[in-house]
Amino acid sequence: MPADQNTTDRELVVTRVFDVPARFLFEAYSRPEHLRRWFGPRGWPLTLCEVDFRVGGRFRFAMTGPSGEQNTPFGGEYREIVLNRRIVFDNGFEEPDAPKMVMTVTLDEAPDGRTTTLTLHTLFASAAMREEYVGLGMKEGIDSGYDQLAEVVAELQAKSR
Repeated sequence: MPADQNTTDRELVVTRVFDVPARFLFEAYSRPEHLRRWFGPRGWPLTLCEVDFRVGGRFRFAMTGPSGEQNTPFGGEYREIVLNRRIVFDNGFEEPDAPKMVMTVTLDEAPDGRTTTLTLHTLFASAAMREEYVGLGMKEGIDSGYDQLAEVVAELQAKSR
């Protein structure tokens, strides 16, 4: 069951436990062929997915809704990557003077290697930005994406056996 907790007026924290080792989650976050399958809310697939997965590399995404409308492209730069443990990147819409958020994905694998707790920590540029994004359904979109991520990582694990 997903859980969230807001630690300050500029933060959103979403946590989910997945029944796979951390390496499968890391792979799903780092490769465009996997990101296209799970990122974003169900019914809003990534129709633009450019990824240069390295520190200093950039990503660029856009989602297309059920009616065929594509959202404004968004993206950012990878700031920190620790294999199977942590990914830090900034993120914002491609609009003049658009504010950026900093997102940190932390993967904490259980000692037995059977489950991994994924924590997504988002630090918004301002409390107003957080309020706007949460009001537009950001948490629900993340939860929906993580439902799809669970399916993708289960397939990755099954194929590795």
